Amino acid sequence: MNEAEKRQNEYINQTAERVENRYDFKKAEKDAYRLKKGLTPEIVEELSAKKNDPEWMREFRLRSLEIYHSLDVPPWGPSIDDLNIDNIVTYVKPNTDMQGSWKNVPEDIKDTFDKLGIPQAEQKSLAGVGAQYDSEVVYHNLKEEVAKLGVIYTDIETALKGPYEPMIREHFMKLVTPRDHKFAALHGAVWSGGSFVYVPPGVKVDIPLQSYFRLNAAGAGQFEHTLIIVDKGADLHFIEGCSAPKYNVANLHAGCVELFVADDAKLRYSTIENWSKNMYNLNTKRAKVGKNATMEWISGSFGSHISYLYPMTILAGENAKAEFTGITFAGKGQNLDTGAKMVHNAPHTSSLINTKSISKDGGASTFRSSVVVAKQAQHSKALVSCQSLMLDNISRSDTIPAMDVRTNKASVGHEAKIGRISDQAVFYLMSRGLSEAAARAMIVNGFANPISKELPVEYAVEMNHLIQLEMEGAIG
Repeated sequence: MNEAEKRQNEYINQTAERVENRYDFKKAEKDAYRLKKGLTPEIVEELSAKKNDPEWMREFRLRSLEIYHSLDVPPWGPSIDDLNIDNIVTYVKPNTDMQGSWKNVPEDIKDTFDKLGIPQAEQKSLAGVGAQYDSEVVYHNLKEEVAKLGVIYTDIETALKGPYEPMIREHFMKLVTPRDHKFAALHGAVWSGGSFVYVPPGVKVDIPLQSYFRLNAAGAGQFEHTLIIVDKGADLHFIEGCSAPKYNVANLHAGCVELFVADDAKLRYSTIENWSKNMYNLNTKRAKVGKNATMEWISGSFGSHISYLYPMTILAGENAKAEFTGITFAGKGQNLDTGAKMVHNAPHTSSLINTKSISKDGGASTFRSSVVVAKQAQHSKALVSCQSLMLDNISRSDTIPAMDVRTNKASVGHEAKIGRISDQAVFYLMSRGLSEAAARAMIVNGFANPISKELPVEYAVEMNHLIQLEMEGAIG
């Protein structure tokens, strides 16, 4: 091994160790309170009482529970037969109330977010941060200069009990309803924590807001609800991060994201999900976009044992635009079923779905897209592009596109490409002094570059490190 190879391998190992330590650590469980395992009306009533819900929310939870028991498991996606809700704890309260200063957060929880880099990111590049640990938001802060613009950014439970309750009640689970599928109903019954954002008309938030969700408890579920309303002519970039340590029992994530983008407004929603590989990630995300408005999704899906994740955009106003840019990395023991859905409900709307997936060590990656163009959505345009890269002969990649076009005055296209790393490219890079592992990692990073360049620089670096770590087989 020459000197260049040694330096490159040393860098890879150091990076892998640093990023692995950043995510795959766990704290002793010092929760203040937790519900017993399972899902019954008594458990939901107890959760509602602990939350001090308004009466309408208590009734909503119980109706959602009834719907949950009436629905079958969704017929799409990989098997989740091994997920037993009777073994899942749906609520774990950490040993703190929500704080507005990091110094008041208990040391063990603060140390978790320090290792994840959240306080540092807040100081450098964020207008506000919310941090959730297990089932509760433990820290929330919004910079004063942003608050002076009239921007509301708080945990959704605080908003539910204050002057914003009518706004919450008007929008809560109206885009994603409990009847959409079984796990949306589950969310409606046991949701806890999450974020509420309101940006007033014409306000442009120049620096991103971020929420971070950390699940520490073994055998628990996390069911946060994110509700964002960007009013007419406003502009916001919101970032979401997720992670959990590795356990030998199943964990469940069934969060919900509802995004309302008013006329002439713009919202960019970026998320990097790095769940551990004992996680069932059954998240539901949906956006409604008004006239001349723009919705942008940037999505990185890493970790988790099974994923069902298909953000949906409803283009409700004329000239509404939406883009979904995503990457998925499926390694050993992972079956990640991801994609996006675009619904054109107005004329002159446009959408773009651009995804890349990587599979390795027997991992399975399925891209599932849906484009619906309604009869009234004349002169609309939609393009779906998906590229898959398989790194060996035992992995799998599938593409399942669906298109429902109900007008002949629309332009809809789909392109897909599945391939493997070129031996010639690997040989060339090795001839320039890289090891084979480093060469393959460089090619994969190049494949992912169109996604990473859409992220703020700190998160692009983070994503590249996660890819590096997956290439070394160190995560989960």
